[in-house]
Amino acid sequence: QVQLVEAGGGLVQAGGSLRLSCAASGSIVSINSMGWYRQAPGKQRELVAGITSGNSTNYADTVKGRFTISRDNAKNTVYLQMNSLKSEDTAVYYCNAILTTRNLPTTWGRYWGQGTQVTVSS
Repeated sequence: QVQLVEAGGGLVQAGGSLRLSCAASGSIVSINSMGWYRQAPGKQRELVAGITSGNSTNYADTVKGRFTISRDNAKNTVYLQMNSLKSEDTAVYYCNAILTTRNLPTTWGRYWGQGTQVTVSS
């Protein structure tokens, strides 16, 4: 059993900042990449930022220079620092991890968090 638990969402004014966190727990053997996706009402889920086990990062063009992804491997936790927030950043943000478990130690599986709402008021 694996759980990804997000925290840090909320309501913020445009130009403000929020920091999201996502902690993975359970029968985890190894975590490869972790990332953040978001889904706004009426839109498809999209990748916001990703980070590999070697700390290589990638970002959606819409958030480059404003968002920073990082991870703490000892805590199985990934973070998303969001600065200069805009109304178009309003969405449900989902944590994602690709990992192996004790039940399937040689099979990489994709796991999702339950989502956390970020609302940016203009």
